[in-house]
Amino acid sequence: MANRKKSTFERLHSKRMNRQQRKQLQRQFDADSSELMVVHPDAAGIDIGSASHFVSVPPDRDQEPVREFGSWTADLYRLAKWLKDCGIKTVAIQSTGVYWIPVHDVLEKEGLEPYLVNARGTKNLPGRKSDVQECQWLRKLHTYGLLRKSFRPAEEIRQVRTIWRLRDRVVKDAGRAVQHIQKALTMMNVQLANAISDVSGVTGMAIVRAILQGQRDPHELAKLRDRRIQASEEEIAHSLEGNWQPDVLFELQQVMDAYDFHRKQLASIDDELQKYLSERPTREPVGEAAVKIDTSQLPAKQRKKMCKKLKATRKQKDNRPAFDLGAELARLMGVDLRIIDGIDVMTAQTIYSELGPDLSAFPNEDAFASWLELVPRDDITGGRKVKTKKRPTNNRVTTAFRDAAQTLVRSDSYLGARYRYYTGRLEGLKGVKAMAHYLACLVYRLLTKGPAWVDRGATYYENKRRDREMVNLQRKAAAMGLKLVPTS
Repeated sequence: MANRKKSTFERLHSKRMNRQQRKQLQRQFDADSSELMVVHPDAAGIDIGSASHFVSVPPDRDQEPVREFGSWTADLYRLAKWLKDCGIKTVAIQSTGVYWIPVHDVLEKEGLEPYLVNARGTKNLPGRKSDVQECQWLRKLHTYGLLRKSFRPAEEIRQVRTIWRLRDRVVKDAGRAVQHIQKALTMMNVQLANAISDVSGVTGMAIVRAILQGQRDPHELAKLRDRRIQASEEEIAHSLEGNWQPDVLFELQQVMDAYDFHRKQLASIDDELQKYLSERPTREPVGEAAVKIDTSQLPAKQRKKMCKKLKATRKQKDNRPAFDLGAELARLMGVDLRIIDGIDVMTAQTIYSELGPDLSAFPNEDAFASWLELVPRDDITGGRKVKTKKRPTNNRVTTAFRDAAQTLVRSDSYLGARYRYYTGRLEGLKGVKAMAHYLACLVYRLLTKGPAWVDRGATYYENKRRDREMVNLQRKAAAMGLKLVPTS
């Protein structure tokens, strides 16, 4: 019965503390007070609103400790002046929509320390809730150090983040326009999408523009076929025999104008993104990242795959920027994250625009993974786990790591073998989350410690896994008084 679960009595009495641990625990008990310790004596709390903000300071700092200020800029500076007159040094504010951003910027500019906190950790006591009570509750929690400060990148990174998020929205708008184009063609029974895989490609756009210019002959339209298309001209011509409805053609013209506008927006955004990135200084590599990665020990197939991935590929049609974004990110981050299988240039750009190259705000990789919500939230009571919570998150970096993990499903690499092992052992999306957690830890190590990552292939991982399983089997057999004998 070696695997029998211990009872509560056995679990409690099996924990023996040595003399040093008992002394340390006694000192902690002696230092603790029966009351909460004041961590931030000069603290204030602000309840953020769309039209006005309620601010609370300690009652001994002003005759009117709770005041309401407007959301316009002049009142925000008046708010900061009042806080400084009251001797306030740090202010707790909730991340309410985007209304907190002007308040945060003004307070930071005026020399105060804004303490941005998540609303999940500032829930008020049950009962009646008002703006006055909320700002007072924030101040009390912050005074006793019960709030955790949220991560916010530097201003230069936030500028890049704004451009990259704008680009993401424009790309999605262009994708919806392509779907609308395909819908309009299907309504006229033009089955172009069944003949070619991408309506927004060279052949598809040429045929759609010719239709809008008045061409109706399917054979003439099929002659616009690109030579790389697998479908023949005859097959494409059969798919272009439709009923040309004037109202749907008008709709198609409007959608094409919107699509062309989005493509022009993307070109302008790419120029702006390149300007912001070129203005950022080069980050020196840390640790072993400064050493050139030796790929000579890898198999020829794996070495060829890594070299091909590190090259800037513009031949394939995708939504990547027009400039060499991979080389620019390698310069800014001090290491090329694309050496990790599954991390492409778009994922690396998302990581840089949301976090920047400096991850010193996270003390270790476990804290980084916890911030990404890539670790389980276990409820433990009575010494055992009773429930595992799934906390939803809209973190863009988390989504990027999850998408990168799912691209490893058919990868003939070490990470690909690990992903298949996770998804085979864990049910549902738990395997994807576990692999995303592993990728996040790899990125953290590259940006902080700089170990050179070399993928040794799927065979290496399978051999290591088989060795671990053999050790476990031998240990179990020895516990039962048996011995493993290999077959011939």
